[in-house]
Amino acid sequence: MEEKRSIEDYKGVYVFAQQVDQEIDSIALELIGKGKELASELGTEVTAVLVGSGVKELAEELAAYGADKVIVVDDPQLKEYRTEPYTHALASVIRKYRPEIFLVGATAIGRDLGPRVSARIHTGLTADCTQLDIGDFPLNPIPGRETKHNQLLMTRPAFGGNTIATIACPDFRPQMATVRPGVMQKLARNEGARAVVEEFHPGFVPDGNYVEILKVVKAVSDTVDIMDAKILVSGGRGVGSPENFKLLDDLADAIGGTVSCSRAVVDAGWKPKPLQVGQTGKTVRPNVYVAIGISGAIQHLAGMEESDLIIAINKDESAPIFDVADYGLVGDLNKIVPLLTEKLQAELAAK
Repeated sequence: MEEKRSIEDYKGVYVFAQQVDQEIDSIALELIGKGKELASELGTEVTAVLVGSGVKELAEELAAYGADKVIVVDDPQLKEYRTEPYTHALASVIRKYRPEIFLVGATAIGRDLGPRVSARIHTGLTADCTQLDIGDFPLNPIPGRETKHNQLLMTRPAFGGNTIATIACPDFRPQMATVRPGVMQKLARNEGARAVVEEFHPGFVPDGNYVEILKVVKAVSDTVDIMDAKILVSGGRGVGSPENFKLLDDLADAIGGTVSCSRAVVDAGWKPKPLQVGQTGKTVRPNVYVAIGISGAIQHLAGMEESDLIIAINKDESAPIFDVADYGLVGDLNKIVPLLTEKLQAELAAK
């Protein structure tokens, strides 16, 4: 029978360090960065949990981005991602080390893995978070109800993005959340940083729940990853047609940017899903975000409002996009964008 534990037994901020083909996913580094911030407020450390086969050498990379400790679960059964062995690995780590907080990236893997792990260890999980804080719960004191301090407050869009919900898990541990990629910021790399590395072997007994991978087919795509772009030129329904995106292509070429789009453009079949910015697309944080013909629904704003500089071009002066824009141009994009492109090309040629 498993030993009963109190909430006080759980300490530390733990992060699932997702890797595929011995390459650390950027979300793992982003979560370590946020984990350091949370751990500082709690007076504890950040531990990365590295799961895979032949992945021990990746611990140095996690240390360079801020992990104080790395727990390595290395086994041939973990070579490719499979739900059951990975769930067993993380659940076993949690049972042994008792983290107070456990963060998982809301990737395709994380969205599958997080709920399985939380159910197995009997705790809550807040999915697709866009903000994490340490604070009191309830947020507003309620007469006759205890206020619990140092809780993980997990914020995420709710009701289709029309409102924001802040959720806590005051009675169970660990407090678990999946976090959208691109929302948190990774720390600057520190080549000299070192972490305590510990290997853990929970043991794996393949059974009927272990799927057999017959073949792995890697998708080949020439679509760029908009999450890595420093300059994005993004188009919405207001661009008018897929052919009219040529205006945006020309502007992006002039300024060394990448073209992205809103959900309406993807739904219309004008651009592929990997280029979509927003709540149901990707969260981006470029240095410059040029929003052209985008009205600025809350679902889209959730994916780009952390951009350093936002420039909006729209014929509707009351469009919500202007509420978050640093610079706004009201007018016909068919006239403004070509003139802007021409001006920029001339300026760059002069240099």
